[in-house]
Amino acid sequence: MLSKDFDRKRFVEEVFAKSKRLVVKVGSAVLTKDDEGLNWEVLDQIAFEISRLRQAGKQVLLISSGAIACGRSKLKLFKKPLSLSEKQALAACGQADLIHAYEEVFKKYQTFVAQVLLTSQDLAERERYLNARNTLNTLLKWGVLPIINENDTVATEEIRFSDNDFLSALVAGSMQADLLIVLSDVSALFEKDPREDPSAKPIRYVEEINEEVLAMAGSKPGRVGRGGMFSKLKAAQMVTSMGIPMVLLPGREKLILERFFAGEEVGTIFFPKERSLPLRKFWIKYILKPEGRITIDKGAERAILFEGKSLLLPGLKEVDGEFKKGACLLVLNEEKVPIGKGLSNFSSEELSRFLHEKEKQDKELIHRDNFVPLDIP
Repeated sequence: MLSKDFDRKRFVEEVFAKSKRLVVKVGSAVLTKDDEGLNWEVLDQIAFEISRLRQAGKQVLLISSGAIACGRSKLKLFKKPLSLSEKQALAACGQADLIHAYEEVFKKYQTFVAQVLLTSQDLAERERYLNARNTLNTLLKWGVLPIINENDTVATEEIRFSDNDFLSALVAGSMQADLLIVLSDVSALFEKDPREDPSAKPIRYVEEINEEVLAMAGSKPGRVGRGGMFSKLKAAQMVTSMGIPMVLLPGREKLILERFFAGEEVGTIFFPKERSLPLRKFWIKYILKPEGRITIDKGAERAILFEGKSLLLPGLKEVDGEFKKGACLLVLNEEKVPIGKGLSNFSSEELSRFLHEKEKQDKELIHRDNFVPLDIP
């Protein structure tokens, strides 16, 4: 619970003063009108506010949805549902319009923009992940505004992000941002889905994202994009674990960023955790997809979860899947509950061979620096 003497204005002023690097995410429902393409008034408003942040000495990375919605409007293709290939084709048509629109609105504020399209595979492979970070850091160094979107044209179900809320959290964590701002078509987190219960009250502060908070999201997705409130809460859960605060704001309201930083009670603030997850462990926990699974015994479970030790070979009980040394593995306990993820020092063939050995080698299967516990309800 927040203390009674909590001063929102002072807190926000401190966040603004400390924040050197901001990630701003804008959803499709904010940027577009129903079947009419881009909302130029909102686009210009976003450009003005981001330019003000940059003039105040802040580095900004913009995560923008809207390519598929632009493609729909351009080709007058409003049928639903769409196949994956149709979504990819619409993204290819709409992405050009989207980045051109950003170039036009930011030109008024003497700001160059750069288009950066990513798939989850770009972040899952360590070398490509570091290359992406280096590119974004170079653009920021040059004073160019990176505009990031998922590469929908080539992203299959296997390599796509679940939505741009997830992507914005990954970028904020990977780029070690100081604040994530999510501009949405909803004004805040509500105690219940306001579309189902109009009397629901807004929640202005969230200290911990637990099951009770997640239940507030409801089950409906967003009006235009893939995400909904649940995906925004999961994004908040990710960035706050890195010690990064997140704020959810109504993106179509005028001067919403200025009003927030002035201390006005708008949106929802998600407070960061005091102990932040190291960048490498953030990468393992949220970006890497497991290539195999292992089951460990209770002694090993206790050692890695509560004693801060590495996972040793004698604690291994089962191996599932084929993988090489260095692969990301999902670690299960004896009850088959996933308890963590980590990078293996052995291939699946080596581990299977070890299970049949009479003399058990006391070697590290996963080093403690390469293991991260999962959130278990």
